[in-house]
Amino acid sequence: MAHTDWIAILGFVAMFAMMGLRVPIGIAMGLVGVFGFAAIRGIDPALNLLATSPIRVITDFQLSLVSFFILMGVFATNSGMSRELFRAGNAWLGPFRGGLALATIAACAGFAAICGSSVATAATMSKVALPEMRRFGYPEDLASGVVAAGGTLGILIPPSIVLVVYAYITETDVGQLFIAGILPGMLAVSMYMLTVRIAGRKTLPEGTDFSVKEGFASLSGIWAVMLLFIAVLGSIYFGVATPEEASAVGALLTMIIGIVRGRLGVRRIIDSLVEALRTSVAVYTVLIGATLFSYFLAITQSPQKLTQLLISMNLGSYGTLTLILLLFVVAGCILDSMAMIILLVPIVFPVVVHLGFDPIWFGIIIVMTAELGLITPPVGINVFVINTVVRDIKLTTIFRGVIPFIFSDIVRLIILVLFPAIVLFLPMTMR
Repeated sequence: MAHTDWIAILGFVAMFAMMGLRVPIGIAMGLVGVFGFAAIRGIDPALNLLATSPIRVITDFQLSLVSFFILMGVFATNSGMSRELFRAGNAWLGPFRGGLALATIAACAGFAAICGSSVATAATMSKVALPEMRRFGYPEDLASGVVAAGGTLGILIPPSIVLVVYAYITETDVGQLFIAGILPGMLAVSMYMLTVRIAGRKTLPEGTDFSVKEGFASLSGIWAVMLLFIAVLGSIYFGVATPEEASAVGALLTMIIGIVRGRLGVRRIIDSLVEALRTSVAVYTVLIGATLFSYFLAITQSPQKLTQLLISMNLGSYGTLTLILLLFVVAGCILDSMAMIILLVPIVFPVVVHLGFDPIWFGIIIVMTAELGLITPPVGINVFVINTVVRDIKLTTIFRGVIPFIFSDIVRLIILVLFPAIVLFLPMTMR
């Protein structure tokens, strides 16, 4: 075994050891990247990387949309748009059996379209929808499972911060990735609603009476969400604006809407800016660590060697893809979705490209696989978020509630692997 191979193995062992000791993923990747590079090329080149990489990441124009979409989501949350989405969903879906649960999924999808964060979606809906479902007698496991699973839509339905990170790592068109997520997102919402009806067929409460007047009145409260969705994704799809420009417009529009409706005063705007800054710094720290780690991968040629190893196993294209997806599912049990994308995609992406899979399609597939990690034990960050917000619901209860949705995610993943046109149809109309 070559000298660089031993350094690569020691680097990965050291990184996972630091993660086990709760060292932040960005710091762990950065340390391994710098010291691993120094072990092969010397300390001076490694220090040069440490000096230039953070500046390169922070000043990358493509990454500017990360901060803008984060700010857009914070403004939307502080403007109370989630409550209006839930109210509208309940007005139209409430008459059906299990209507509150269906309305929660619809509201999660709508909020994901202006937020881009699964954790924020789950936390917000825990406060808005979960108390209502419990008040109307929904089983606690099903009610909490609906919120946890619905929250995962935040990283699939565009704009998604995770998709932005994937685009940055793989140098893929982020606009096409956003548009590619629309149909899979609609499929996810439909399948989650079907899962609710199947899983709760014996326990779901009956629906309420439908009022046409209340139904149409509720739509007046969600005009802002519809406007933002059209302004951001519509401008990207039709080529009116770049994703970076659309993200800036989306953040500005969200703030203006909040001000006009009297929900964002000076104090709340300042608080929103500070919150968005903190989240952005956390994301950029991880991205800087990933950039340093990518130099370590390049100099040890780990991705190329993994490609050769997997090809030599003669599993075929879909056999190798299945192995990669299983790796992500297992990793999702111990890593959050952002860490998983940043850590594993640079390693497996060359394999995927060599096998001839479309990078846009693979991005959506991988993000969907990362969704599983948000609700699977032992990490299941959405589950822990709900448990933090609603302390009297046990973790075991929430994990029991998400089991049907895990199966739904697996079936959806199989569908999109077998029928990639579902993902690629809309992006192809842009090309």
